[in-house]
Amino acid sequence: MKTLAISAKLRNGTGKTDSKALRNQGNVPCVLYGGEKQVCFYAHENDFRSLVYTPDVFIVELDIEGEKFRVVMQDLQFHPVTDKLLHLDFLQIFDDKEVTMTIPVHLKGMSIGIRNGGVLSFRRRKIITRAIPGNLPDYIEINIADLDIGHSVFIKDLRVDEYTFLAPDNAVVVGVRTARELIIEEEEEEELEGEEGVEGEEGAEGEATEGAGEVAPSEGGEEKPTAE
Repeated sequence: MKTLAISAKLRNGTGKTDSKALRNQGNVPCVLYGGEKQVCFYAHENDFRSLVYTPDVFIVELDIEGEKFRVVMQDLQFHPVTDKLLHLDFLQIFDDKEVTMTIPVHLKGMSIGIRNGGVLSFRRRKIITRAIPGNLPDYIEINIADLDIGHSVFIKDLRVDEYTFLAPDNAVVVGVRTARELIIEEEEEEELEGEEGVEGEEGAEGEATEGAGEVAPSEGGEEKPTAE
């Protein structure tokens, strides 16, 4: 997998006032998890452009005032109005420990089904993948040249020994449909999403708020506080 080098500085404070001051200077507050201790640091927003504003994924060679870590980006927050980058979470990785990342899917070739009038249905542009860092691919490539109308590529067709996909075998990644079939598929998906939304609202009614504000456990069992 491709790597990207970023230099950063330790934060002196971790409160809202400190975070606001950093952002006013064009910096982004960050937190590193997964190691012996949680590390709070920051870097200028321009240093993260090649990491955030791209479909590619990277292992980051992070240098925090001379101390070096190999990390992957786990979460990010944008301002809801301005889309300004507000916060980044990173996970420290180790050569012998599996890590979970979202890997993009690249399509190769011109499908015979499309040449015959079919329509491409690209259902999964990214796949959640788990492996040791050395086995993680830059992307999942699918050759669709022989994909005819009515045919699909499933998760089970892409499985290899080097990494694991966290999706069911029968999940469709890409297929070729007629225009009518594609419209029906989209309508069924919208109906299903609507039903799930209604169920969620019904389940939320009357729920106790006793647990509100609790911290969520991070990977590895640590308590992960809400970042500032």
